Amino acid sequence: MTSKSASPAPPPHTLRSVLPVLALCWLAVFFDGMDVNIYGAVMPHMLDDEGLGLTPASAGTIGSWTTFGMLIGALTTGNITDWLGRRPVLVASVTLFSVGSAVCALAGDPALFGTGRFIAGLGLGGLMPLCLAMVMEFAPPRRAALTTGILMTSYHAGGMAATGLGLTLAPSIGWRWVFWAGVLPVVIAVPLLLKLLPESPGVLFARGDLARAHQVADRYGLPRPTAAEAPEGGAKARFAAVLALFRPESRWATPLLWLASFCGLLLVYGVSTWLPQMMRASGYGLSSSVSFLMVINAGGVVGMLIAGRTADRFGAVKVSAIWFVLTAIGVLLLKSHLPLGITYVVVALTGIFLFSAQVMVYAATNTVYPAGERAAGLGWVTGVGRTGAVLGPWLGGAFVANHNEGWGFTTFALAGLLGAFAIVLVPLAARTGRRSPLPEPSPA
Repeated sequence: MTSKSASPAPPPHTLRSVLPVLALCWLAVFFDGMDVNIYGAVMPHMLDDEGLGLTPASAGTIGSWTTFGMLIGALTTGNITDWLGRRPVLVASVTLFSVGSAVCALAGDPALFGTGRFIAGLGLGGLMPLCLAMVMEFAPPRRAALTTGILMTSYHAGGMAATGLGLTLAPSIGWRWVFWAGVLPVVIAVPLLLKLLPESPGVLFARGDLARAHQVADRYGLPRPTAAEAPEGGAKARFAAVLALFRPESRWATPLLWLASFCGLLLVYGVSTWLPQMMRASGYGLSSSVSFLMVINAGGVVGMLIAGRTADRFGAVKVSAIWFVLTAIGVLLLKSHLPLGITYVVVALTGIFLFSAQVMVYAATNTVYPAGERAAGLGWVTGVGRTGAVLGPWLGGAFVANHNEGWGFTTFALAGLLGAFAIVLVPLAARTGRRSPLPEPSPA
């Protein structure tokens, strides 16, 4: 006889069960990618606008303001999500970078424009770690790399949209209208997120809302959260979570993941910000130079799908290391003034490897940290990596301002090789930590 009080069995935890969360996070990250790439897509037009007074050096500094805002946003988000919840903070992030885009559209001088980019950076920095954490929480364990790759295709689709806006709107009605398009997320994405995105079961559990935590977990076919898997709240718990990243099992792997993330984000944001202007300085026409940003992001979409499937089979660490090396080769080839058709092919292939090399660093955190430490580990890998995102645009601006674009390509290629070296050592470091003997008890 079946008990009337027995709850129905939850649906199986399959890839299909994560699709609603994946779709909503995909939309949010699409607008993230659009906002990040808008600056690079319109920079040649902004530099030609004498009324704005932007120079290559100040443009690079402003690019670093954006990524510095992202660094602060990423670190701050981790401290408030256990208090406010992931969904409200995600909505606030989208709203913040939409407001920043509006400030940029209205700016009459580099200082106000830089302020707008800093505000946008605060929202952009909080959004990406939240979406990654949400998708990885709701995804089946064996499909974590694939779902992460699918999510990150949206970033590059957004980059392609930004390039399309830069190619169509900026020459005809001005670069400001491209930034006005950056206000659309608050109109489109925010209502959908508020209505349809579930809260994280782990966060609900940590806040003591057990009924809602179990309800969301059952609805999406997730295992019900336990105390070991839920993020703990409070400053003391967050400090303990950071210390846990340096336990013997992960104390060497953690700084290697940080270094790989630093190199990856230096590449991603340096190239995204400066590729059109660097290619223009290398002798390509204005429209071709901006089109390269479209092509590299199209390669990024393909690369995410390839990397996700490949990493599920061979491991995220191996894929990330190989992808970093292939990125370095591609960036070095761009240093030469090749025929236009061949250059488009090289740019597309570089895009396939460039962006997914960094994303597979995020996926590799699953192999280092247990469930209870994964959110903190991912947050710090993302946050520390943002220092590379701060440095990349500044470096690109410094090289362009001094007419040393060739050194820019070389520096970005070296960052790719250093990223490969760091990530390939992660499994060895993790194994070494697990074999480390426990400290001897002190004599009484």
